[in-house]
Amino acid sequence: MAERRALITGITGQDGSYLAEFLLGQGYQVFGLARRRSTDSFDNIAHILDQIELITGDLADSSSLFRAMERAQPHEIYNLAAQSFVKSSWELPEMTGDVTGIGVTRLLESMRVVCPSARFYQASSSEMFGLSEECPQNEKTPFHPRSPYAVAKVYGHWSTVNYRESYGLFACCGILFNHESPRRGLEFVTRKVAHAVARIKLGLSDRLPLGNLDARRDWGFAGEYVVAMWRMLQQDEPEDFVIGTGEDYSVRDLVEAAFSYVDLDWQDYVTQDERFMRPAEVPRLLADCTRSQKRLEWNPQVRFQDLVEMMVQAELERLNNSKKPEDATI
Repeated sequence: MAERRALITGITGQDGSYLAEFLLGQGYQVFGLARRRSTDSFDNIAHILDQIELITGDLADSSSLFRAMERAQPHEIYNLAAQSFVKSSWELPEMTGDVTGIGVTRLLESMRVVCPSARFYQASSSEMFGLSEECPQNEKTPFHPRSPYAVAKVYGHWSTVNYRESYGLFACCGILFNHESPRRGLEFVTRKVAHAVARIKLGLSDRLPLGNLDARRDWGFAGEYVVAMWRMLQQDEPEDFVIGTGEDYSVRDLVEAAFSYVDLDWQDYVTQDERFMRPAEVPRLLADCTRSQKRLEWNPQVRFQDLVEMMVQAELERLNNSKKPEDATI
């Protein structure tokens, strides 16, 4: 069998780096779309840079996407790029809509013209469900987005469905619930908590300000979720799938588990800060994974407690191995 080629947008991020590793292990030639920056941040893929080919491009620039398609000639395309921090989407609503929403259409159009026989994966999000009256949420649950990010994700989701139905493209949406890892950005609550707990344990900080402690989420390990993405594109027909663990925990549960791992009482350090409250809260997101378990034969193995401990331990090791630990307080 000839070597298969995959193009990953957002390859420098958490999901992109895990997916690149996985595809390399499957024998793929991997291309990654990366934005041009004054300072490149390749920490997540530094260990595989010599095994992949990076192509400069941006979801806000159609011409760069056409060039990327022509260069990679991919069999599979994974769109993991986005302005993905929910809080920032209120501060940058137009940019979020342009990149996270319309950027999907730009990518699909370049695929339709250059390589229409390729298979396309769109990273949809559980945030699209927002204030849904149904819980748990499945593939047929109506969307009720509660942030500019979620609205943009709904646009990208339906654009993918539209291109599938209008042009016959093999295009799938993975509606992934929260998936975390030590490679998460510091702005996300799981990494923020893990990092702060490690700093507090090492005497580098003494507080952790947070927003809504009652919000409940379905949290899993990102390294496992990329396997589900790949399996979607190996199906005979394109379909959309909800991916999650089927278990939900509150932010308070997350905090308690993280502090317990280092034998500290979270109530001595955590404060609630209005600055971290969302203008429109999403109280609970919980995945009904019946379809993905049956059709993809995918079941997560890393449980919530293990995930939290993995992330805190990684932060402790980062800080202990750093010659000059960060002094900035979260």
